Amino acid sequence: MFEIVDIRQKPDMLQTAVHYFWKQWGSESSYHFYRDCIERSVETESDVPRFYVLLDGDRIVGGYALLRSDLNSRQDLFPWFACLHVDPEYRGKNLGGQLQNHALNEVKTKGYNKLYLCTDLTDYYEKNNWAYIGKGYLLDDEETRIYEISIK
Repeated sequence: MFEIVDIRQKPDMLQTAVHYFWKQWGSESSYHFYRDCIERSVETESDVPRFYVLLDGDRIVGGYALLRSDLNSRQDLFPWFACLHVDPEYRGKNLGGQLQNHALNEVKTKGYNKLYLCTDLTDYYEKNNWAYIGKGYLLDDEETRIYEISIK
């Protein structure tokens, strides 16, 4: 049985979650960035940032984040869906879709009517009703694809 939880609900898993997100998305030089961001997300009263984990029992097998910025040039857009990951052995079960739907419900509860993401993927997010709205640029000047979804 899978469960999606805000890491704030599982403070005993905080460091495991930090390592999980960093391992998927970070680099050797970015551990402190991920640690600080996730630890502060637990402490803040603000509605974002938030980090969510997908649990299979006590094991983190996926997750995502809601962020103020996904470190790209489109600072006019907010909030961002980021860090989506499902462990390879759990793929093919629509868990990525479930995490996206969970994010949409969370964003709706927080009062937002749109959610954004940036990615280099094509044909994945379109299957889940995300609309490509243009390109942006990452910190290293690489182009990224920007998507938007309206919250109903």
